[in-house]
Amino acid sequence: MSPEATSPQQAILKFLASIRSPARILVAISGGSDSTGLLLLLDEAVKAAPHLEISLCAATVDHGLRAGSTDEARHVAALCASLGISHTIATWQGDKPKTGIMAAAREARYGLLAETAAALRADLIVTGHTLDDQYETLRMRGLRTEQISSGIADALLFDRRFWILRPLLFSRRADIRSFLRARDVPWIEDPSNEDVRYERVRMRRQINADAVAENDIRAAWEQRLALSSRGAEWLDRHFRLHGGLLGQVLPDGLRKDSAVLNYAFGRLTAVFGGQPFVPGRAHMERLLTFAAGREPGRMTVGRVVFDLRRDGLYLARESRGILPLVLRPGEAGVWDGRFCVKNGLTTSIEVETLAASLGSSPMTEMRGDHFERLPKAAWKRAIASAPALSSEGDHLSPQSAEAVEMTRYFAPFDRFLTRFDFIFADRLSAVFAMAPYAGLPLRSIDGKTI
Repeated sequence: MSPEATSPQQAILKFLASIRSPARILVAISGGSDSTGLLLLLDEAVKAAPHLEISLCAATVDHGLRAGSTDEARHVAALCASLGISHTIATWQGDKPKTGIMAAAREARYGLLAETAAALRADLIVTGHTLDDQYETLRMRGLRTEQISSGIADALLFDRRFWILRPLLFSRRADIRSFLRARDVPWIEDPSNEDVRYERVRMRRQINADAVAENDIRAAWEQRLALSSRGAEWLDRHFRLHGGLLGQVLPDGLRKDSAVLNYAFGRLTAVFGGQPFVPGRAHMERLLTFAAGREPGRMTVGRVVFDLRRDGLYLARESRGILPLVLRPGEAGVWDGRFCVKNGLTTSIEVETLAASLGSSPMTEMRGDHFERLPKAAWKRAIASAPALSSEGDHLSPQSAEAVEMTRYFAPFDRFLTRFDFIFADRLSAVFAMAPYAGLPLRSIDGKTI
């Protein structure tokens, strides 16, 4: 997956040489030129190198958003059958949202691909993102920020379970289409690719492909990876977690490099606040200025209260805006973006804050010298935001509570985690005493052993 691998054939060969084998790869194919090219390129390379012990399967997600999508999925199924590749059509069921349809479709698509990968016992998923997609993304993000963007990641961990890799991320769409024409293989043109209501389509028409050099993309990748690594080291040295609810940055940690602090604070804010994205630039500038101050005080950013004291900076979820979650028997859900809860009881349960459950903000749910040394207000705030379980209006007994599975949920990482943030996220997972994230299914990246 090297930025230097511009030829589609070369990109695929490097990709196959980089993954651990034996392996079963699920190819996400819509029928468009990029994903069709990806399937054929992989099929040819795998059949030419049986010693690699790599097999293919494929899946098409039918979003049901336009007429003809079902016929297109069947066309893809016929292509896969002609190649001897098992294929599944996964359909997005249920009502579709009236707003935010693109984001919702993306969530549904990756969720269905992960379900299919599990059913077919695939080890990883690949998609047909290209260098053209990369340029479009970089240009769109460039309109929103002056910072160098790392663009589309070459590897993404979805739902903590499956790695999604993009072997053609540095190959051009025109080269992929030339490959398909040489083999007389047609592809489907999605009419939404010409719909100027979508920002990406408008950007595609304006873009100058030479505006961003591949070396610039690689440099941005290296910067992000370095920040993730330095952020992880900062966690080890300067961050403490109390009772799984209250974070503390030691005084020395507040005087480190601003880039590292911006990276670490942004992601800690998202985790403690249960938000999928870090706060915007203006909020982060306010937070870093506050953290660098000498006077004790408090401020709220991203649903997190930051409490600056002489022994460091404490952070906990603010008590406002925490909605209850009702789960029927067997249901699972994410409460407040911070906890994943699965109901193993035969009755419905409600998850709410401990403060709401008890009608007040409890002071010492956890006792001991360690907790008694914590600032009372900060600890009280953290405890108040803790989850509490009830069923039919009564608190769950300890025995009943054992049937409810509850684990911490990292909103910025647990659904979509790029490899750029993997080091930091995995270290934070260890801080919370959680299982590590699934490791990359690669033996090398850009020819370097990992």
